[in-house]
Amino acid sequence: MSFKEKNILVTLTCFSLIFLFFILRIFQLFQNDTFVATKVFQVWGIVIVLGIVVTIIAMILTHGTIAAIQSIRTKDANYEYDDSKDERDTLIDLKGTNIMYTFYSLGVFFAMLSYVFGQPPLIMFSLLIFFGLLAQIVGDIARLMFYRKGF
Repeated sequence: MSFKEKNILVTLTCFSLIFLFFILRIFQLFQNDTFVATKVFQVWGIVIVLGIVVTIIAMILTHGTIAAIQSIRTKDANYEYDDSKDERDTLIDLKGTNIMYTFYSLGVFFAMLSYVFGQPPLIMFSLLIFFGLLAQIVGDIARLMFYRKGF
């Protein structure tokens, strides 16, 4: 597995866990009839902070672990991983981003449609967060598939 694939896998894992947290928390709010603005804003804040902090920490730990394992494996104390980017990597990243934006655009359409059909704005904005997280996951899965295909 290449270095870029490992990075994508870490991001996919982080955002999948954050997505799971978001879904479970919103479901709890619906069940307890506490789906009010203050509670939902707290969940949004937690999701945003988790998205930033967890991804950064996971990347640092992954890079450190990969470097340590490769140093032990190659017996080279100054091992540096190859994080160069060529045209293939750029093309895979662009295709994954295109899929992610397309998926998110459809999510925005459905979120706006929910508002048009009389749902409160809180539902619409929650759907925007939902589809944003889901689009990130779909984009990462697409990037992994493209790397596996050799695109």
